[in-house]
Amino acid sequence: MPAVTVDNPLTLPRVAATADAVARPVLGVTTAPSGFEGEGFPVRRAFAGIHYRHLDPFIMMDQMGEVDYPAGAPKGTPWHPHRGFETVTYIIDGTFIHQDSNGGGGTITNGDTQWMTAGSGLLHIETPPESLVKSGGLFHGLQLWVNLPAKDKMKDPRYQDIRGGQVQLLTSPDGGALLRVIAGELDGHAGPGMTHTPITMIHATLAPGAEITLPWREDFNALAYVLAGRGSVGSDRRPIHLGQTAVFGDGGSLTVRADEKQDSNAPDLQVVLLGGQPIREPMAHYGPFVMNTREELQQAFDDFQKGRLGTIPAVHGMSEGGL
Repeated sequence: MPAVTVDNPLTLPRVAATADAVARPVLGVTTAPSGFEGEGFPVRRAFAGIHYRHLDPFIMMDQMGEVDYPAGAPKGTPWHPHRGFETVTYIIDGTFIHQDSNGGGGTITNGDTQWMTAGSGLLHIETPPESLVKSGGLFHGLQLWVNLPAKDKMKDPRYQDIRGGQVQLLTSPDGGALLRVIAGELDGHAGPGMTHTPITMIHATLAPGAEITLPWREDFNALAYVLAGRGSVGSDRRPIHLGQTAVFGDGGSLTVRADEKQDSNAPDLQVVLLGGQPIREPMAHYGPFVMNTREELQQAFDDFQKGRLGTIPAVHGMSEGGL
């Protein structure tokens, strides 16, 4: 798992919740079902079974892989439309190439994030590079969907390519955890991702036995999804492991702890921490469109069918370096 790291976390700024912060209780832990996406790459549906009131403004999240493809097996997605939300693709291992009908896109690899605001709509494709298809190799990442408020749903599409070296790196007081702030802020330390809806997205690595108690905005919700390893969440140490999501209740801090013993194939606890300010608007979601009303959803389908979201370029191959 080569997402951005450092040799000595104690050289980084240290963060911890204050002693008087109210601890967020764990409301529940769910297990992500497995499935397939696009042309057949394996995913875990991280938010399956969680009521939207606990997710808002997040819509869905898939853990892509972790899978070690043999030669000729890496897969992506075919051309598909989006409107009304943002896709956040975070690549931990491997390489993905993005392209859209507006000529945008690029290549992301170990530790990189592509933040695509679909807005008013576009056609989009995600594929592994030809070299990876030929050779095979490890692929692991996340795709998160973030809702847009009604006032922003029809904005022009926008890309943010966030390189791994741009993320804000922090640690716990004892240096037992590495915190990568991709978007939002933690204890005054801001990540590079620019968001329409206030959110925080952090990839945390906890060494065996390490514990973090982080300050968390009280007006945000709070979620923790385990990418690898095993540990516990909350002050009562609710067990959690690979493929599970913890939903936290109200409060000003959240706690995650890594078990003393980890599996040999996952030496550390890897967790994605998410929080956001709920939009609290009606949502109409079907397939690749997320709008506020059924009429807007129908309009999105009509616009797609009539080619108003763009057309697939006649020549759409890309080199590994992107556009």
